[in-house]
Amino acid sequence: MRILIIGLGIYGSNLAVDLTAMGHEVIGADNKPALVEAIKDKISTAYILDSTDEMALGSLPVASSELVIVAIGENFGASVKTVALLRKMGVRHLYARAVDDIHETILRGFQVDRILVPEQRAARELTRELALGAGVEAIGIDRNHYVMKFIVPDFYDGMTLEEIGLERNFGLKLVAVTRISIHRNVLGLTDSEPMVVDSTSEDFRVQKGDGITVMGTQKQFRDMIHHMG
Repeated sequence: MRILIIGLGIYGSNLAVDLTAMGHEVIGADNKPALVEAIKDKISTAYILDSTDEMALGSLPVASSELVIVAIGENFGASVKTVALLRKMGVRHLYARAVDDIHETILRGFQVDRILVPEQRAARELTRELALGAGVEAIGIDRNHYVMKFIVPDFYDGMTLEEIGLERNFGLKLVAVTRISIHRNVLGLTDSEPMVVDSTSEDFRVQKGDGITVMGTQKQFRDMIHHMG
């Protein structure tokens, strides 16, 4: 997919690099030369231009991009004007970043496909982590259900999944078990990363340090934590 990202600050540049790593063709643009210089070798192409200038914006491959993301955050006026110009140009799919409620309301008026609120999302994720316990990664599915990953504590070390009884005892559905795999990278240095392991056999036993990913409610997960305690 060809993706055009306008605004290469911390959020925009990280998004551009991550999307490039996923195999997308990413084109970036910003009015600050230093930001463009910092990322130009990490993505397909990077332009220095003022996106509030209609002629300058028209020099970007807007028509051939399958998605345009306005990642401008610190300049409210520039963000809104850029979105307005892109709508005028007939961009097919448009995402835009909002930094507060007023910004979000205005962007909704332009009927962008998606409004990005990274600060709010980060705050929600931290809230979930604190509610579920430190070291727990959680992704919300709806208001009540989450996919949660936690590291196996001493309490479960050496137990089978049947003995733990995630679904039987707590109503949690097992998604996957991961275990740290140690290998050498292309430079010959030792590296480690979690890998999904086959946990379907009856004699499979979890080890301290394994990651268990489950799906369920916050209450079900906290009941399990309380049981371990």
